[in-house]
Amino acid sequence: MRRQEAARYTRLVRRLLTLFILGSGVLLACGGNDLGASDTTSAKSGGGRALSSSPRQGVATFYDADGSGNCSFDASPGDLDVTAMAMPEYDASASCGGCLLVKGPKGEVTVRVTDSCPGCEGSGINLDLSAQAFAKIADPKEGRIDVTYQAVACATAGNVAYHFKDGSSKYWTAIQIRNHRVPVAKVEYKKGDAWVAMKRADYNYFIEASGVGDQPNGLSLRVTATDGQVVEDTLAGGVQAEQTVSGTKQFQ
Repeated sequence: MRRQEAARYTRLVRRLLTLFILGSGVLLACGGNDLGASDTTSAKSGGGRALSSSPRQGVATFYDADGSGNCSFDASPGDLDVTAMAMPEYDASASCGGCLLVKGPKGEVTVRVTDSCPGCEGSGINLDLSAQAFAKIADPKEGRIDVTYQAVACATAGNVAYHFKDGSSKYWTAIQIRNHRVPVAKVEYKKGDAWVAMKRADYNYFIEASGVGDQPNGLSLRVTATDGQVVEDTLAGGVQAEQTVSGTKQFQ
């Protein structure tokens, strides 16, 4: 947890510095990325059906994202179409792993939510895009742009996956849902004949503080998406600390 808090503090300081300088009319590309005019080509990334009735209007900036962040996902150098969200919309990690179709002056891009943006609050900023995603919809020299954005299903291949946090055991269990097409609303595990809801942490793990206990027939999990879809899986190996286990199903 100390490492997570330190990383979170470092990201916050970098963002605050960036937002301060942008507000003064000077562009600072965090991390020193050189994004010239040749990088402003419009692109359309893959995305699925709309999950909300209409787009929202907002403001976007950018930072030197690598796919990691407060959502606790691994860095994804092969997929840098990602974004951080202002705290109200980050919603204590409820938006993590969801996708947004973002439209700007020069095009549109579908991004995955991987981080929060504490420094965005009070500055009128809704999205802090990766530098790569921003360059697909606007000239990076602008720094701050008006956008519309809408929740869409992610164009994700394969099935939902279950990642166990380090330190997980039958006595304390933390599970993160990965590779999901629709944001996750709830995770439950089966205890006897009953389903027990796990508590969501703001760093995007679902936790059972007293552990899931012995699971001789495998760990049965039920995952509910924000649109009501339900996926159930039984993990034969039970709790597997620091391991990612592929499921057998996926949301539509």
